[in-house]
Amino acid sequence: MRKIALVTGATSGIGYATALTLSQNGYDIIACGRRAERLDQLAKAIDESADILPLVFDVSDREAVFKSIEGLPDRWRPIDVLVNNAGNAHGLSPIQDGSVDDWEQMIDINVKGLLYVSKAVIPQMVNRRSGHIINIGSIAGKEVYPNGNVYCASKHAVDAINKGMKQDLNPCGVKVTAINPGLVETEFSEVRFKGDKDRAKTVYQGYQALQATDIAETILFVVTRPAHVNLLDITIFPTAQGSATMVEKNLKSGN
Repeated sequence: MRKIALVTGATSGIGYATALTLSQNGYDIIACGRRAERLDQLAKAIDESADILPLVFDVSDREAVFKSIEGLPDRWRPIDVLVNNAGNAHGLSPIQDGSVDDWEQMIDINVKGLLYVSKAVIPQMVNRRSGHIINIGSIAGKEVYPNGNVYCASKHAVDAINKGMKQDLNPCGVKVTAINPGLVETEFSEVRFKGDKDRAKTVYQGYQALQATDIAETILFVVTRPAHVNLLDITIFPTAQGSATMVEKNLKSGN
């Protein structure tokens, strides 16, 4: 019997790759995102052996989150895996020059959005004493770097929430995992730089960044461990990255 995975931010990048990878490995997919046309593209890409249920909502909209998840058809209610992937970074400015609108968007999506979706899904996992929550964090949740201020704060919050979830859900048989990527080549930098594609490209030049599929394959590994194994906290770097701010460009590697 196929399991069910709910993936937020499934319209691009890590979320898209994760939905596709899980669909190829025994999961039917509840794909959540703000862009209906991107969810349609994902549905076309998923093999016919898997079912997909697109849900169009913004995770920062509390009412929309609860309405969408509470309105799931019975067949889709027993969610086995929740991937809290939706998130963003807006701007890269010192704290004194930061935009309050940018701060609110990052906190609303990265922190509150994760909490809203989790709150809507967790009760049925607790009732079944089964389930797995994957929270996509960041190296920014482990380190703070110049001009990262509020984005780093939001991802530090995800790190704390992940640990708190594990402690609170430990008696309930629900697994919890944080996956904290370093540099992944997605739309992330384009969003951070407000659509400046040329500036975004420079972030990934001169070395091999992680790809969305690398994270998706890690998620697949995590959710296919035996029942007694819970990988709680994973940090993933490209080989060329040594810290949040250290990247060895033009690295020659024989591996």
